[in-house]
Amino acid sequence: MSSLLFNIIVIIQVISALIIIGLVLLQHGKGADMGAAFGSGASGSLFGATGSSNFMSKSTAIAAAVFFASTLGLVYASSNRTTTVDAGVMGRTAITAPVKAPANPNAIPSTTAPATPAAPAAAAPAPVTSIPK
Repeated sequence: MSSLLFNIIVIIQVISALIIIGLVLLQHGKGADMGAAFGSGASGSLFGATGSSNFMSKSTAIAAAVFFASTLGLVYASSNRTTTVDAGVMGRTAITAPVKAPANPNAIPSTTAPATPAAPAAAAPAPVTSIPK
């Protein structure tokens, strides 16, 4: 359940951030009125009170409040998360039977094939018992 709540808060935060970006880009900046102060038109609001806020600025403030609330919610959700310790790649390997240690640990293991029995010797000639005269 905590993971679902965490994901929902992340989605809310991303959506509110995108809304803030869009609203800020659509708003008319205060610097645009500065040109009127130097020669053309009246600029009563340049150095004075800005007056009542319009729909765009109120919407930006609401989106910012939602963004900050979701940020605090993410902090709270991440601090209360139960985490499992990941043992990494070696923790996921299958456990095998241990290898039996050699009887003599100082012996160098042989890399040659075991000796084969020698081939039988060729049959010797039969002994001569009598020599004809």
